[in-house]
Amino acid sequence: MDSNHPFFDNIEKKTQMKKEDIFAIANSVQSADFSDPAVVRQLIGRIGKAAGVSVPKEKEDALVKAITSGNVPNNFSSLSKMFGPKK
Repeated sequence: MDSNHPFFDNIEKKTQMKKEDIFAIANSVQSADFSDPAVVRQLIGRIGKAAGVSVPKEKEDALVKAITSGNVPNNFSSLSKMFGPKK
């Protein structure tokens, strides 16, 4: 997809992430070993930094455990519950 497509402008506005950062992260994900906790932690840190969001250690640990064990939600509703506030 063309990086000048308006779709990416919308993502940039909503996430406060630069298109270049989004593409760089997407490219690194393609060859990432998601069974390696160190790789997953690095990716979480990179995404958090690019988005200007601090990921608490507890949330990072939960994400690493879910991703390395293959328990990643496959739909947006489940994913948003994972990232949403605890009730």
